Amino acid sequence: MSASALPPAALVDAEPLPRQEEVLTGAALAFVAELHRRFTPRRDDLLARRAERRAEIARTSRLDFLPKTAAIRADDSWTVAPAPRALEDRRVEITGPTDRKMTVNALNSGARVWLADFEDASAPTWENVVLGQLNLIDAYTRAIDFTDPDTGKSYALRPDEELATVVMRPRGWHLNERHLEVDGRQVPGALADFGLYFFHNARRLLDLGKGPYFYLPKTESHLEARLWNDVFVFAQDYVGIPQGTVRATVLIETITAAYEMEEILYELRDHASGLNAGRWDYLFSLIKNFRDAGPRFVLPDRNAVTMTAPFMRAYTELLVRTCHKRGAHAIGGMAAFIPSRRDEEVNRVAFEKVKADKDREAHDGFDGSWVAHPDLVPLAMASFDQVLGDRPHQKDRLREDVDVKAADLIAVDSLRARPTYAGLVNAVQVGIRYIEAWLRGLGAVAIFHLMEDAATAEISRSQIWQWVDAGVEFENGEKATAELARRVAAEELAGIRAEIGAEAFAAGHWQQAHDLLLKVALDEDYAEFLTLPAYERLTG
Repeated sequence: MSASALPPAALVDAEPLPRQEEVLTGAALAFVAELHRRFTPRRDDLLARRAERRAEIARTSRLDFLPKTAAIRADDSWTVAPAPRALEDRRVEITGPTDRKMTVNALNSGARVWLADFEDASAPTWENVVLGQLNLIDAYTRAIDFTDPDTGKSYALRPDEELATVVMRPRGWHLNERHLEVDGRQVPGALADFGLYFFHNARRLLDLGKGPYFYLPKTESHLEARLWNDVFVFAQDYVGIPQGTVRATVLIETITAAYEMEEILYELRDHASGLNAGRWDYLFSLIKNFRDAGPRFVLPDRNAVTMTAPFMRAYTELLVRTCHKRGAHAIGGMAAFIPSRRDEEVNRVAFEKVKADKDREAHDGFDGSWVAHPDLVPLAMASFDQVLGDRPHQKDRLREDVDVKAADLIAVDSLRARPTYAGLVNAVQVGIRYIEAWLRGLGAVAIFHLMEDAATAEISRSQIWQWVDAGVEFENGEKATAELARRVAAEELAGIRAEIGAEAFAAGHWQQAHDLLLKVALDEDYAEFLTLPAYERLTG
């Protein structure tokens, strides 16, 4: 049977959605099926390789740059492809899910780029997956607007030349899409998200003077980047657009990827656009891989691990040097603050911290950075405008002064801060509140004036796991135990019930969120990703 005669991806247990036929066309599903048949076996092998590498880290408690790829790092002759015009200036990027309101507001935000997120900022309900794709199609055809049902306020797109350039983020390799099956197997969420978006929009974006641009999350090795590159080569041939049209920015948000930055760019060099420093997932990955490696790898409260910590400075400065050496953009981390409409003092303190963070990134050589809210766009823009002026980037700053050794990236014990009881309470609070919202289909959630996504929930539960496993003693004399975590979680659950009322509490998923947090935070068998067991509990 020829490839064209094979059945397309089949919908499984999927409730009909309005206008879904515009996204789930026979041709689009056939493309997704072809991606699945060609590339899922390699995805499976790479996931197995992740487990093998984690076992090696558990055995040795160390990581190093790869001896087998030393020639790639030593070869100064190669660079990535030049950036297309639409990605030349990336000084401020806004992130967020692809619901209709966010789509309009992000495109209108004044940021140069919008990370349209199908990953950590989006709970993968079938409605979010399909209608998110539809919203992007509508945006590119200028068929999108939004009226807030609560306020009556209407939102419409500004002129094309004022809109942010979209860089779409599909799900990571580890997640499947349970509503799509090919030959009786679930399609990887990464291939479902990429396939539907690319098939419908690649040509349309070229006609608009842009292209199909992607952020690649949770990458753990250059071999995973090679897989993405092969996906891009196949996809471009499949729809008949020139090779090199796709551009990808890789999030260096795993500790193993930090040791393979140059190799990742090399694998994607015809399609690479840059690397990004993703703080929370990076810390989550560090804990996950070194969670049982002894006291010197125990992290303090997440808010105590700033980007000025020595091992975080090593990571970000190596990223800038690597990118600029190879002609790629270096994109900084997230400013997650959500401005308060009622407390100007909260805003003042937070804005000062955001400004200091963005000033640091711009002066360190980053070419752009992330914000989570439109109100932060002007603040971040001012930091980069001050350094860049009229230049689109600062790739000419090669940062040859940076000399990072392998041990520098995992020197967690260079921090003097220690875990605190308040940090445990905060981890429980954020974990429960985020998971509850995620189970309701919300992936980007404002909690305590911060925009939280799945990465912050991951670090919250991982810190609880690590502190309990290490038997950390807090400053109040209490020891981190499973019993203490359960007590704090019970107190938080009771506090939420008192805060929102019995009726709202019953209507939510609070008990389920509480139970899931404790499971992934306390089980001896550490779950690789919180979203794997959470997806089993997600309705829709």
